[in-house]
Amino acid sequence: MDANGDGIGDLLGITSRLPYLRWLGIDAIWISLFYPSPMADFGYDVADYCAVDPMFGTLADFDALVAEAHRLHIRVILDFIPNHTSDQHPWFRQSRSSRDNPRRDWYLWHNPAPDGGPPNNWVSNFGGRAWSWDEATGQYYYHAYLPDQPDLNWRNPEVERAMHQVLRFWLDRGVDGFRMDALRQVVKDDRWRDNPPNPDWRPATIRTHSLLPVHTTDRPELEGIVRRMREVLDAFPERVMVGELYVTLERLMCYYGYGCHLLSISS
Repeated sequence: MDANGDGIGDLLGITSRLPYLRWLGIDAIWISLFYPSPMADFGYDVADYCAVDPMFGTLADFDALVAEAHRLHIRVILDFIPNHTSDQHPWFRQSRSSRDNPRRDWYLWHNPAPDGGPPNNWVSNFGGRAWSWDEATGQYYYHAYLPDQPDLNWRNPEVERAMHQVLRFWLDRGVDGFRMDALRQVVKDDRWRDNPPNPDWRPATIRTHSLLPVHTTDRPELEGIVRRMREVLDAFPERVMVGELYVTLERLMCYYGYGCHLLSISS
């Protein structure tokens, strides 16, 4: 819903329709990305996690939306993008400025292979290589999606703390929960091993499926990362956390806290 006539839906537009949504019986809404972004990937390349892109409104508009939604007993859920930022995010600009920058290790940098090529065979979810060369610092950086979307290094405790602060920023503003984007990609193999070939892949299909992503998705360490995110939300009453996870049912249940070693599912 466009409130100011510029052809772009915005926060004030959503707020204006909340009474109608309540009339329909809707009691929760999930708002897609409105953070500042160069829009290389429809806003999934976030340049600032704690702000509103002017095309969608202001933080004051967001606060008004939450207040009106809660007045009407509608809960508000946001998209959270933990895996990567925009290459225009201040964190990445600092990270790529030099190898000695304090935020260098906030992203996944690696030396080239002996032949000068990418460090391993990992491929992007959008096709093509997942490594981009940075001429200035002489290393590759990893991106599970576009080169404009460098992956964060969640093995760095400073990154995890910073992202938890992002969650708290929005929870303090009354947000009722988050949909966690691309959650299975958040942590990668720390030995940088090649992904094995997929025996079922055929050249006519998507190249991304040519490898089994055992070293780039659904790593064992991810369960702890998800658990600690959940602990951040648990400090606020009645908050929901929904993860985007493409995994088997057995693996999926591990993220519900049952413990994989206790769970047995029959086919």
